[in-house]
Amino acid sequence: MNSTEDIDKLIKETLTEEEAKFYQELDEQNVLQMVGGLFQGKNKWIMILMNIMTLVFFGLFIYCIVQFFEATTTKELIKWAAGALIFLLGVSMLKIFAWMQMDKNALLREVKRLELQVSSLSGKISD
Repeated sequence: MNSTEDIDKLIKETLTEEEAKFYQELDEQNVLQMVGGLFQGKNKWIMILMNIMTLVFFGLFIYCIVQFFEATTTKELIKWAAGALIFLLGVSMLKIFAWMQMDKNALLREVKRLELQVSSLSGKISD
């Protein structure tokens, strides 16, 4: 057993049943759980809006690509290529925003775990 497992065991021993359940919910999440976590809480509406915009931008990107391959003049090629690039950048920025929110949620979960650990250990020390 390593030191992390020892600390977790010590913390779980000092927690009440309700605190232990909360502590267990703060455990690490896989990618699908983190994506699901984006759609919980006060700001789920903005994530829904961002995903709708991502789909719109992706659709417009595909439209620009199709038009690019059907273009016959250089001016049209440049216009449709620029449009495709702009919409692809928009999709990329929205995806980066979502990944940053997932990272923020993971950091908040870790801060909550630390707060609970400090509270638990300080209670054990003062006893």
